[in-house]
Amino acid sequence: MSVAQKQYKRITVKSLTEMKSRGEKISMLTAYDYTMAKIVDGAGIDVILVGDSASNVMAGHETTLPITLDQMIYHASSVVRAIDRALVVVDLPFGSYQSDPKEALRSAIRIMKESGGHAVKLEGGKEVKESIKRILHAGIPVMGHLGLTPQSIYKFGTYTVRAKEEEEAAKLKEDALMLERAGCFGIVLEKVPAKLAEEVAKSLTIPIIGIGAGGGVDGQVLVTHDMLGMTHEFNPRFLRRYLDMYSEMTNAFEQYAKDVKAQDFPNESEQY
Repeated sequence: MSVAQKQYKRITVKSLTEMKSRGEKISMLTAYDYTMAKIVDGAGIDVILVGDSASNVMAGHETTLPITLDQMIYHASSVVRAIDRALVVVDLPFGSYQSDPKEALRSAIRIMKESGGHAVKLEGGKEVKESIKRILHAGIPVMGHLGLTPQSIYKFGTYTVRAKEEEEAAKLKEDALMLERAGCFGIVLEKVPAKLAEEVAKSLTIPIIGIGAGGGVDGQVLVTHDMLGMTHEFNPRFLRRYLDMYSEMTNAFEQYAKDVKAQDFPNESEQY
């Protein structure tokens, strides 16, 4: 069922709450550089996540853990310069908030001041509650992240679906409620059962954005490079590829190389 959409010149955290209350779904994609962010924003995507997934996508690391705060600020700054409409949410990287609420606040302030981002996102529930509260008290919007939390991959040992068992599902629901009560403006639920995700979305007033969490939540997020088909090794069930850019780009590069070797490029109209 389609829902009447309000036209926003600029998306804010308040806009997302309004969208949820109207039943309008929220679109969210990642971006890590100016050019990609310009295209994503121009397409009308509501939220751009400068994710610590840049560690995998841009730098080729196996996990999200190696990326630094300075690197996140660099990527976020590049994205913010491209944006006219979207809300820009920036991940706090591993090690910048978990152990010390004061360090969490310093990290969040650096992101906001040095990148111009609009909000920060961090992983975890009650174990990071004090960090969240300190950041919020400084007037910085915070988005939570529950379910599969990639920064804790060595604790879980696997990227499989989370909260399938009753005990973990109960904790997730408790953590989600705690995040709302603490003042988070939204939560990403990653790779959890669709029924559980829908239950959480219906029980809270803040938007729930899913990735591998079914269609009963308030919005969806994907890694842009994945949904464009620029990556081809990663094939989770929740990923829909809207293009096959890997093949398209490979063909273009191969043709360019052939044209250069054959002295077909540049031709007379392509020189001065």
